[in-house]
Amino acid sequence: MRPQPHQTSHPNPSQALSPALSHFGSRCPLRSPKSGHQVWEALVPAAAPTPTPLPPRPGEGSRPAHPQPQAAQDGLPRRCEVRPGPEFLTRSYLFYANRLFKAYQFYYWDPSCREPSYTLVIKGKLRLRQASWITRGATEADYHLHKVGIVFHSQKAMREVASWINQTSGQGCGGFLPPGRAWAPGALYELLSAKTERDCTAALGFAMHELSLVRVEKHYQPLLQPGQSGRQLVEELYLGDIHTDWVERLHYRPTGYQRPLQSAVHHVHPCPACGIIYRADEHHPPILPAGAQLPMQLSGSWVSTHCEVRPAVLFLTRYFIFHGNNHTWEGYYYHYSDPLCKQPTFTIYASGHYSQGIPSSKVRGGTELAFKVTQARVTPMDPVTVMMLNSSEPGSCGLASSWSPGVEQDITATNGCLALGIKLPHTEYELFKTEHDTRDRSLLYIGERPTDGSSPDSPDKRPTSYQAPLVQCAGASEEFSNYVSLKYLGRKDANGKEALKPLPVAFLLFIALPFLRWD
Repeated sequence: MRPQPHQTSHPNPSQALSPALSHFGSRCPLRSPKSGHQVWEALVPAAAPTPTPLPPRPGEGSRPAHPQPQAAQDGLPRRCEVRPGPEFLTRSYLFYANRLFKAYQFYYWDPSCREPSYTLVIKGKLRLRQASWITRGATEADYHLHKVGIVFHSQKAMREVASWINQTSGQGCGGFLPPGRAWAPGALYELLSAKTERDCTAALGFAMHELSLVRVEKHYQPLLQPGQSGRQLVEELYLGDIHTDWVERLHYRPTGYQRPLQSAVHHVHPCPACGIIYRADEHHPPILPAGAQLPMQLSGSWVSTHCEVRPAVLFLTRYFIFHGNNHTWEGYYYHYSDPLCKQPTFTIYASGHYSQGIPSSKVRGGTELAFKVTQARVTPMDPVTVMMLNSSEPGSCGLASSWSPGVEQDITATNGCLALGIKLPHTEYELFKTEHDTRDRSLLYIGERPTDGSSPDSPDKRPTSYQAPLVQCAGASEEFSNYVSLKYLGRKDANGKEALKPLPVAFLLFIALPFLRWD
């Protein structure tokens, strides 16, 4: 079930150009006496602690440091990522002040990212353009790829990838690797070169369109170590989402986001994966710590950890209640017109029952379930939505011409709501996964919605990747204290004022590191 929220207005361009802060702290703009650039000071009781520098990457320890471009910064994921397919990977992206970037994408055979398959080394140039007219709060960007290379980590990976490229790639790629060629550990093979106009990446489903939509969020995390007080800065980089259809991903321009990358210095603590991925390179792929496989015990209440942005300009938060004793469920979907989830448009309540889960044969570590939606109610929250619902065809969405702001109406009798794309009764084929994070909170991953807006209403449409995780309410203590009835997502400062301000694009990227060369 994926209704489309109605956009009421375009955002203020100055705000949209600036990736917005998350909901933990406020900042005041100041002027740097040295550079004249705008900087930001935290309005918190104590200053953020000086971060502990990460150890050097392999081979960098004895190398003299080069002069640092101030804006060179590194972004890292917190855990093994699952992309549609499924693909299992980790990423490490390094950006420089001269607009160049170098990215690593480490691919694996397993969902724990412990068995490396191959690594892509990507070099190019990124230019920030303007505020997105489609996805509020995001910045649009152009990128140009200079080189893409691949390093295989086993003979099996080399044989498999070479077979894909030799069979499906265009002119000049048919003999990418001769059959039977022996694996050479550490050898870098060129997939794409702007200089020679050769591109053999299509067979891998590779594209870097994620760089065309960018957003940065900053917040302050309470110090977790015993005896310490205050907060520490956390910076997160959101890049564009990956299309759930393998064929479409090569051409798709994102309107939503993937899970964020963490700053190499200002990242969430604890984050065991951050240091491991930061120190990795194409010759030393990261091997993440083994995690315990949790049984799927679907019960209790689960809530979004932040305002979620989906493709086709959907902003929402979710709240689910699962009753394991009789396999029934309830879900609240709170939709908004803005990326901070402050301007509600409508709320959907849905309920039904779900099947006994079975292990997924396609996505290791996942559990397959079927969910049936039998009842639903809608509450319009803004005049535009009210007008849309009152203009709908009689008998297609509740009682005709009876909608008013803030008043809930049952749409079960009309078999759903055509205007919002809700059909009742309705069955969806889902993919679930549970795990614990580094703070021992329980997380629930639900299958990613199809990018084209359709529903996974048949087994062949079952997701192969996940949405942002929900946290079990028992573990959502301090940071959700102001998440009142899930209808408002945000924090207030000591004076009770909103604690969110825009962040200048100049502060897009993360830390200064030695300039890396790829000769």
